[in-house]
Amino acid sequence: MSGSNGNTDPVILATAGYDHTIRFWQAHRYQHIRMYDLNSNNPNPVINYEGISKNITGVGFQEEGKWMYTGGEDNNVRIWDLRSRNQQCQRLFQVNAPINCVCLHPNQGELFIGDQSGSIHIWDLKTNNNEQLIPEPDASIQSISIDPMGTMMAAVNNKCCCYIWTLTGGRGTDPTQLHPKTKFEAHGRYALKCLFSPDSTLLATTSADHTAKIWRTADRTLMTELRDNTQRWVWDCAFRATHKTS
Repeated sequence: MSGSNGNTDPVILATAGYDHTIRFWQAHRYQHIRMYDLNSNNPNPVINYEGISKNITGVGFQEEGKWMYTGGEDNNVRIWDLRSRNQQCQRLFQVNAPINCVCLHPNQGELFIGDQSGSIHIWDLKTNNNEQLIPEPDASIQSISIDPMGTMMAAVNNKCCCYIWTLTGGRGTDPTQLHPKTKFEAHGRYALKCLFSPDSTLLATTSADHTAKIWRTADRTLMTELRDNTQRWVWDCAFRATHKTS
């Protein structure tokens, strides 16, 4: 069925009645967040969180496991209290564009949110205040990473660039302050992911140019480029907890 906006939507059911109307019914599609118990042999989810209408693009946990956060293409970041039997989100933060990534500061009190309009939002969970910065207008923020010490933040966008800030504050009631440090072209095509190493000495970036690169954070020089001729877009990366291998 084609609507007035030109979009084609699948019709699940059509009905007609004595009220002189014909109605077309469409099934709602919702995304699911499923929680599994890794300490059991149960292959099924123990909790289902539902009701989110668009893709979920980010998920993470508070370090003590008290709550979980999610972000998605419905422009919302949600906080879910894992200690509550109520499976509805307890807090909601809305922005004006689909969300690509959400990163929790090591202080466990601030969320950094990157959206497709090019904005980075800083949501202070203690005060509920928020701030916004735009490194480059109309350049979608693809990924945000904060180093484990909480002293640096990196972000990459779909125009190949990587931005790095130094961070101050963020302790007690003081909000985190961002100080621009550098900007450089990390890849030849869309940058997709950035991640600091556990010891904060390295930064990994991945891209649609089929590569992952490792940068030294001390001077932002390239340490190594990882490439596989059979590799397509490199969407993600990870460091081992005790080594500098990604």
